Amino acid sequence: MTGDTTFSPAEDASSPHPNLDITIEEGSQNSEQLLDHDDDLENDHETEQLFEIEGNDQESNDFENECEQLFEIEGNDLETDRDDSTMVNVNGQNGISGRKEYPPPVVGMEFESYDDAYNYYNCYAKELGFAIRVKSSWTKRNSKEKRGAVLCCNCEGFKTVKEANSRRKETRTGCLAMIRLRLVESNRWRVDEVKLDHNHSFDPERAQNSKSHKKMVTGDKRKVEPTVDVEVRTIKLYRTPVVDKMGYGSSHSNEGETNNRVDYSRRLKLKHGDAQVIYDFFCRVQLTDPNFFYVMDLNDEGHLRNVFWIDSRSRAAYSYFGDIVAFDTTYLSNSYDIPLFTFTGVNHHGQSVLLGCGLLADETLETYIWFFRAWLTCMSGRPPQTIITNQYSTMQSAIAEVFPRAHHRYCLPHVMQSILENLGELQESEAFQTLLGRTVYDSIKVDEFEMAWEDLIRQFGIRGHEWLRILYEDREHWAPVYSKDTFFAGMSSFDKGESMIPFFDGYVYQQTSLKEFFYMYELVLQKKHQKETLDDLESRDSTPILRTSCCYELQLSKLYTKEIFLKFQGEVVMMSSCFGITQVHANGPVITYMVKEREGEEMLRDVRNFEVMYDKAGAEVRCICSCFNFKGYLCRHALCVLNYNGVEEVPFQYILSRWRKDFKRLYVPDLGCNNVDVTNPVQWFDHLYRRAMQVVEEGMVSQDHYMVAWQAFKESLNKVRLVADKHV
Repeated sequence: MTGDTTFSPAEDASSPHPNLDITIEEGSQNSEQLLDHDDDLENDHETEQLFEIEGNDQESNDFENECEQLFEIEGNDLETDRDDSTMVNVNGQNGISGRKEYPPPVVGMEFESYDDAYNYYNCYAKELGFAIRVKSSWTKRNSKEKRGAVLCCNCEGFKTVKEANSRRKETRTGCLAMIRLRLVESNRWRVDEVKLDHNHSFDPERAQNSKSHKKMVTGDKRKVEPTVDVEVRTIKLYRTPVVDKMGYGSSHSNEGETNNRVDYSRRLKLKHGDAQVIYDFFCRVQLTDPNFFYVMDLNDEGHLRNVFWIDSRSRAAYSYFGDIVAFDTTYLSNSYDIPLFTFTGVNHHGQSVLLGCGLLADETLETYIWFFRAWLTCMSGRPPQTIITNQYSTMQSAIAEVFPRAHHRYCLPHVMQSILENLGELQESEAFQTLLGRTVYDSIKVDEFEMAWEDLIRQFGIRGHEWLRILYEDREHWAPVYSKDTFFAGMSSFDKGESMIPFFDGYVYQQTSLKEFFYMYELVLQKKHQKETLDDLESRDSTPILRTSCCYELQLSKLYTKEIFLKFQGEVVMMSSCFGITQVHANGPVITYMVKEREGEEMLRDVRNFEVMYDKAGAEVRCICSCFNFKGYLCRHALCVLNYNGVEEVPFQYILSRWRKDFKRLYVPDLGCNNVDVTNPVQWFDHLYRRAMQVVEEGMVSQDHYMVAWQAFKESLNKVRLVADKHV
């Protein structure tokens, strides 16, 4: 890997297969038309698209009453297959808003038949105030079977010259709103391209009289519920039930009533008053954090099952540090009173940063899938590149379904601890621990690891151990030698003695109650945010002490944050242990070197060889130890090769922006009040940002509000620049 790890936007939906002849059905209003074509349909399985939720990730702060509350994300309808009775609010387009029965189409929706898909889009169009037609469709060779279609707004395109001379009123505006459908392997119809924006105003009365809506008989008006596939699936939004006195969150519970048939294992285990604690916390936070998001999962009886929430800072942090995410289940064990699940990343100081929290009723596949989709939904459908978890087969299956493109790896320290715990008396053997560590951490090639593992199980007589055999079969998920092409940003702890520390370590204990957790939750976040801010100031204002005369150390002391520089500095210092650089192969500008490193005091036994490839043309360097992918900065072996070739500076692609001291982020610590110390630079940005966001929110009310807000921003910017010019 080279360069910054950034998220790639979703690719455009694929066009119909190139071997298909597509007929354009201009003016057609009939969804039943079938077209014949001469070519075979091949490669029906197109790559599934990564869904990016469009619109505003802003939740409603209005609470209807104490017993009922609507969860909503404006601009997006969030669906799942949990509960058919769920009520959903969807904001319409072009200023039309309110209760909608038919959510806007999204990539990934699936329908049982073409007619269902057509009827859904037709109903959605009628509700919004426009009409549709079939723009094009295609069939398989020598068959009447429809394989794909494009449904568009009836204002699509423009009249031909002949049509323009007719007396009929012009209704075409070149509108681009459309959906593209295709028949997939499961014989279901999937939406694989969506354009929602119209370039015209809606005319419900005229649309009501259009052909597409006139032919809607009563039987066609049934609501078609689409299902959404894999990464694009989103979450239904629920009205929360009345919080009963026992705190179970049941909307059907009566005081003193007992129902022995209720499955208590499928609900969140809450103590007396816990539900009210959750409710009060969410209500309070939403008043101060307009981009705060939460969603509750209810079972059929209306009992609270799972809860997910994330604040605005965490949502913003994900856009900068979401390339590598750890799913932490530390607190889900029976020894803890609160079933807490956290999503964490690593910031530019190498510190853990919170990316979402939740409370889970159980650890079933269904629960994990719901939870992961809830999190992915508020992250605009943008999955991380790498996911680190503990070793759970259930979670592995859920990740494979919700994040099929992500690299899933197990937390290595957890795996190593599990090996010792499952091998009985061997966990006390110092010889076994030493050889195990050398096998896992020091192997730099696959065959080297596999031979060392074979020697390990033979030497200690554990070949017949079933758990160890299963673990070895799954070795690609945890052994570092299989993950050299995966970026970890230093989070995977591939060094001996390192381990991942839970985000709330030192604050959440086995007896910590839910009430205590929510009381200290904001205090913990505030403390973490303050530390990040102080580290920002220290990295910016302090000058690190150099330990060598190496030009690389001087170069990156000016760029890296203090914590990352200290780690990189360790590699620079260790360059002195490398010697004997020899060229072993050349292929044009790409040269392979062998770098010898002496790891200990003894001369021969501790010498190791590392292959380093260097491309002079592209100034690219790659070491077999894969330090750059594991930690995000170059290793001593690569630095030695660069120095050997006279390269005086670390190439720019190996200086990740996520480690820079000048890394700009659009989130700041929440000071919790409007009192600003004008002499404190730390508070300036926060205060201005909060005030600006008020203008942004008000400016989104209408087009007139938007124009006023935009003009105010332009005038303010000009005034600020004039002030700045006076001090130049």
